[in-house]
Amino acid sequence: MTNDSSPGQGTPPEEPGWAFRPRTPSDRPHATASGTRWDSTMPLRMPQPRDGSHEAVPEPDRRPRRAGTADHEPGPSPAATAVLDPPAAAPQVPHAGADGKGVRRARPTGRIALVLAVLVAACGTAAVLLRQEDAAAVASETRAQAWQIPAAAADDTLTGSWLTDGLLVRASTRGGLRAYALADGKQVWSAAPAARAAGRGTVPCAMSPALGSRGIGTVAFGKDGSTCTWLAGVKASTGRILWTMPLTDDKHPSAMTASTYLQGDVATVVSENFLGGVDVRTGSRVWGYRARGHYCNAYDWGTDGTVMVSDFCLDRKTRFTLTAYDGRTGKQIWRRPESAHSDVTHILSGSPLVAAVHTAHRDAVRVFDSTGSGRKLAVGDDELTGGNGTEADHSARVHGDVLVTPATNAGTVIDGFDTATGAKLWTLHSAVLAASAPGADDTVYAVTTSGPPQLVGIDPRTGRTTPVAGLPTGAGPWNFASGTVYVTADGGVLEVNALGTNGGVRMYR
Repeated sequence: MTNDSSPGQGTPPEEPGWAFRPRTPSDRPHATASGTRWDSTMPLRMPQPRDGSHEAVPEPDRRPRRAGTADHEPGPSPAATAVLDPPAAAPQVPHAGADGKGVRRARPTGRIALVLAVLVAACGTAAVLLRQEDAAAVASETRAQAWQIPAAAADDTLTGSWLTDGLLVRASTRGGLRAYALADGKQVWSAAPAARAAGRGTVPCAMSPALGSRGIGTVAFGKDGSTCTWLAGVKASTGRILWTMPLTDDKHPSAMTASTYLQGDVATVVSENFLGGVDVRTGSRVWGYRARGHYCNAYDWGTDGTVMVSDFCLDRKTRFTLTAYDGRTGKQIWRRPESAHSDVTHILSGSPLVAAVHTAHRDAVRVFDSTGSGRKLAVGDDELTGGNGTEADHSARVHGDVLVTPATNAGTVIDGFDTATGAKLWTLHSAVLAASAPGADDTVYAVTTSGPPQLVGIDPRTGRTTPVAGLPTGAGPWNFASGTVYVTADGGVLEVNALGTNGGVRMYR
């Protein structure tokens, strides 16, 4: 998050919380008096001293890397695969001498060891075969395709989705913001922004992962699917836009990438321009980020409940810090000094806070406590993604003390980690993680992608799968590659594809 001007360079003070002036659809824009104290919601670029000499503000390390992979520091070992050591070779038994007085024959320890090894190997094989039998079990029930919503275009890209008791709300770059009935897939409403907002762009570019308790969510719009110019509060049941808020103005004209999250009645707005929280009911400002100093560069990331900021401040003794803030109040949870810039590549959970952090020296996925101390997850060679191949999916969840998350490792996998120890508990290959709809049970669901597709339940502690229902492979085949899979309260499977080329939305019952 940067700004092109700084205090002390002839720039008038920023209006406190400039970006948090909600506008209802009937309101006209109006001027607001500037505050007497600079309190920008964004940190600033470091101004150059007047003598022309300056210390450069370092940019983050942008070298290509695999996000979510661990560094090579010692840590908890990954989930083990049992390997039997070969039995030791039996000692050589001397032959009888020429005088006929043979040396006493040694006991057949080699045979005993071999027999024991065979028995152990047989037991191990039985255990392996048992797990393979479980994985190969076929569900007695099947689901058939009930309806399909074609993609708006082949290049349509999913921005996000919400699921209520009776509606799927889907936002995409070519389809806009629309709601469909779960019963038959028919469109119920489409959001129609006012002309003023439409002039700033009508393409959804960000969407809160979930709805608040009042059935309100936040959606950002812009002129393309990558940058955002305004934010709206949307009532999911009706599609009514309750308020709008500009994400650009005369001083900050460039549209930037953004994300938005909910925690209770507060929606956080996380972008390269600014950071803060608004009341999801009215759009009024709740809190705004304030930099540690006057000469800072800062970078922010968010999730439900938590915001993380990595900053560099030239006018502070501690130049680099990594800080976590409460998304509801904006209060600091913890701050830790760093030796260089930290890049948060993924936040997998907000409670507990689990994040993949990259620095110039190492990558690691850590579980952070209330003081900022981190415990590494033993991810091994897996790349934890937080969603099924797209940032529009947020299926990673903590169940009890187990983090269950999508990952990649020469294919699509699901990993389970003990958040208390960091150990990898299990890996399920060739499967995509599903999300449960409101009112559904707490079962962890997945859909297998190798062989005939099946909906399976997963024990989060052991990774053992239980077949629930088969999915069709003929007419209306399972064609999921990336996106979100929901399991509805009545046991239906809703496939929300991230790419238009994969067929839009399908419901199986």
